[in-house]
Amino acid sequence: MFLEEVYPYTSGNFGLKKACASAGLTATSVISTSYRAVTPNFPNRLLNAIDNGPVSVAIQADQTVFQNYTSGVLTSTACGTDLDHAVTAVGYGTESGVEYILVKNSWGTTWGDGGYIKIASTSGAGTCGIN
Repeated sequence: MFLEEVYPYTSGNFGLKKACASAGLTATSVISTSYRAVTPNFPNRLLNAIDNGPVSVAIQADQTVFQNYTSGVLTSTACGTDLDHAVTAVGYGTESGVEYILVKNSWGTTWGDGGYIKIASTSGAGTCGIN
């Protein structure tokens, strides 16, 4: 496994003929040796898991409110909770009195706020279904 900055993800429909460009690359990533599942719909358990490191989460990302995000905390219920996209929860905080979960998306640094989004930390399934 290679570091993203050495071997970045490239999107597109390449079919089966896309060549692997990993020959000669030397920087490798850390391999995870264990994991734990986080009980769904318990935001405090998600925050506790983030305290231990990045957490893979599923969200709904096919709605305009998510796709057009640029800054601030996403609080809209228009995002939905039909999970269709995997992202990484990497932190949390408070902005203007609103608690949020900091999420790294895989769409590159030109999307969102430098490739990140702040999703409101709410009860139940959560904003965009993040819980």
